[in-house]
Amino acid sequence: MYIVAIGWAYVILMMAITSSTIGKAIAILIFLGVIPLGLFVLIFGRPKRRSMPVTDEEPHQSDTPDSQADQQ
Repeated sequence: MYIVAIGWAYVILMMAITSSTIGKAIAILIFLGVIPLGLFVLIFGRPKRRSMPVTDEEPHQSDTPDSQADQQ
């Protein structure tokens, strides 16, 4: 996925460098570079974020002492 984004960024950067004015270069970078790349990473990066395990900041404690008292 990232190789496509890197390739797209390179092509857009080369288009912006060869543009005739600074304003046109900035417009090319924003409208053909930043916005589409942001959407691409947001859409195709989503499955990776969903599959990441959710972890608590506190470590889990064993329930064995409590369960022993409940079973008696």
